[in-house]
Amino acid sequence: MTKSWHVPLVEGLAVVGIAVGLVAWGADDTAPLKLTVRSRLKTDTDSPAAPVSKTLEWQPRETAIIVCDMWDRHWCKSAERRVGELVGPLNEMLKAARSQGVFIIHAPSSVTDFYAGTPQRTLAQNARFSATPIPLSTSPRWGTAWCWTDGAHEGVLPIDDSDMGCDCIEKCAIEPPWTRQNAGIELFPGDALTDNGQETWNLLQERGIQHVILCGVHLNMCVLGRPFGIRQMTKLGKDVVLLRDMTDTMYNPERPPGVSHFAGTDLMVRHVETFWCPSCDSSDITGKPPFRFRMTSGAPFTR
Repeated sequence: MTKSWHVPLVEGLAVVGIAVGLVAWGADDTAPLKLTVRSRLKTDTDSPAAPVSKTLEWQPRETAIIVCDMWDRHWCKSAERRVGELVGPLNEMLKAARSQGVFIIHAPSSVTDFYAGTPQRTLAQNARFSATPIPLSTSPRWGTAWCWTDGAHEGVLPIDDSDMGCDCIEKCAIEPPWTRQNAGIELFPGDALTDNGQETWNLLQERGIQHVILCGVHLNMCVLGRPFGIRQMTKLGKDVVLLRDMTDTMYNPERPPGVSHFAGTDLMVRHVETFWCPSCDSSDITGKPPFRFRMTSGAPFTR
């Protein structure tokens, strides 16, 4: 396999990468990030609570964005196509966040070996060890540790993904084809790359980062369950926010509750807002309109 990754200015030179990264880290981050976040209270009925909004002001140097599983390929063609739509706007959002001093962690699960020797991978591996306040989840799933659905903390997921969520007319074979993060997401000096919970924690603690923003795919699976995902980061005591316009689900509308794919994603966002963390739009970072998938009618993808 021929490796290629984007490192602006000088490719593959760790010393230069670190130097440039320090310059980027010294960007003007005196202005706080102002995030208009939405959350919901738990209720004793099946009816969702009305959303509650407030504004958070986070210092950029105390904030990280974690990009979950934005792979180059996916076993489901519908999912792969939607990632293809999302990747450009997500990359632009990361540029805007990075320019404000936010720390970027790329987390393409199970393909970190592709990036062996890069400054981003080395940065994560060499981060100073820091003990976690509670034990990290160690149960294996899909190539990493997994933080499973917690019945004591959250309700049943609102969408049935027991068929793994392929919404193509001709169902795809579940044969993982991914080899790297999508090349449309640039790796810059000063970014880190890991799919490991301890390395993620080390990176955050080494920089005094308390605030974590999650984006990427898929919300009902990896964004919640990975060792760097919403459940684990929340349990570790971090302040967590989901970028609700920069995520997607694995959901087949043929399964309960029988709504469109995008309505299913909305239900998952509501679930996260109720049980785990608030959400916001990427417009709070970019100043541009929120991202929207081109096909929002819920019609299945035809290969």
